Amino acid sequence: MVGAPGPALAEFPFTLPRGYTGPDGSLHREGTMRLATAYDEIAPLKDPRVQANPGYLVIILLSRVLTRLGSLDFINPKVIEGLPSCDFVYLQELYRRVNETGHARLPVTCPHCQGAFEVEVGSPGEA
Repeated sequence: MVGAPGPALAEFPFTLPRGYTGPDGSLHREGTMRLATAYDEIAPLKDPRVQANPGYLVIILLSRVLTRLGSLDFINPKVIEGLPSCDFVYLQELYRRVNETGHARLPVTCPHCQGAFEVEVGSPGEA
């Protein structure tokens, strides 16, 4: 069926080293990141901010794959821009481990039943 949603992507919990301070002064450290899709990596290339500065790609990419950060309602590029540098680097490394490295065991939470377990993330192209 065209347009039908695919299976839910695995999500990986994290705790930021420092945390994002929201506009109201509240600190947000706990969050989840989902596996990226091919579209997540391709879509930001059309963004004028990325075309003007390729370094901006990771900001848009992270804003797409973070599914939760504390009690924030929305995670957009402005939130990622406002992260302390150590948190930004932490999320980039988590993204790489989740999406690019082979044989990493990562804790995940089932989006349907909320059960916690570990998955082994293999290298792209592995069976």
